Amino acid sequence: MKIGILQTGRAPESSVEKHGDYDEFFKRYLDGRGFEFVTYEVLDGEFPVSPQSADGWLITGSRFGAYEDHDWIPPLEELLRNIFAAGLPIFGVCFGHQILAQALGGKVEKFDGGWSVGPTAYRSSQFGDQKMIAWHQDQVTKRPEMAEVVGSSDFCENAILAYGDQALTIQPHPEFTADFMGDLLKARGETLPKQIRDGAVAAIADPLTRISFADEVEAFFKKPRS
Repeated sequence: MKIGILQTGRAPESSVEKHGDYDEFFKRYLDGRGFEFVTYEVLDGEFPVSPQSADGWLITGSRFGAYEDHDWIPPLEELLRNIFAAGLPIFGVCFGHQILAQALGGKVEKFDGGWSVGPTAYRSSQFGDQKMIAWHQDQVTKRPEMAEVVGSSDFCENAILAYGDQALTIQPHPEFTADFMGDLLKARGETLPKQIRDGAVAAIADPLTRISFADEVEAFFKKPRS
């Protein structure tokens, strides 16, 4: 099964040699599960020819806001609407979670409650209790009509959204490891309030459910669809 990775952001330059860029995170995360990958650097204007250029689609995280004025965001939204209309599966993470919601009629904005950073507990009716790494202030504050909430945290109500069996998007980063989060805090932690940064550092060794959630992502992509 070919998965098209829509790359919407980049890892910090200081960490790329050690961890790779954001598309490589997902290739490692889903390695050995029968997928092949092709990356489209949409943040640089590189787009697939059509929704059928892959069997399924994955949208990465990004430092950018879904609501910001970037030339590549409107064509990305149009592409996502076309992929959705074509009945192909879509999995989105963080920015990917937000941009699909926005493209399908939801609203994304900076949350007035501030930041969520570091290992975070999520309650899910579909996947059970989860703990994954969060790094966001933006969130989906109004979900599209066809989206169902299947996971929340105390900070983020619309943390995991299911669009029937066709799209699954999540606010946290299952592809992030604790090792990478430590390097990310060194590279970009100065942008965070001190209390948030210190809390993330203190929780860095918390056990995560990222590997078991990869089973859910694999099952989502491979489930039979009409």
